[in-house]
Amino acid sequence: MATMVFVNFPVTDVQRSTEFYQALGFVQNKDFSNEQTSSMVWDDNFWIMLLDYDFYKQFIKDKKIADTKTTSGVLTAFSMESADAVKKFAEIAKLNGGDYFHIDMGIPEEQMYGLEVQDPDGNTLEPTWMAV
Repeated sequence: MATMVFVNFPVTDVQRSTEFYQALGFVQNKDFSNEQTSSMVWDDNFWIMLLDYDFYKQFIKDKKIADTKTTSGVLTAFSMESADAVKKFAEIAKLNGGDYFHIDMGIPEEQMYGLEVQDPDGNTLEPTWMAV
């Protein structure tokens, strides 16, 4: 059995975030979604769970939720089929209230390409393509 990865992001507006991730190509699984959380599926193995702050707090005990617009807690990288797909993903994010930037790692684009993509709450995804 393949391992499934569920990334949990705290969000300030579940509906806005759901629409953002749908624009990027994620599909909402309504069986695991409600007013407090939205289950967004990329493929059979990679899901992003969007949780409003009150629901998210249940899972972190006495910790505070990081302000991901000013503090980084995690970078979530995942593979895509091409450098062009990475670029398109980032552009769609920007058109829908997110943002992105590129870090020059000194690796030719023909070998590896990735971008830092931020959702409207500042959570960061790293769509990446690598020649294998």
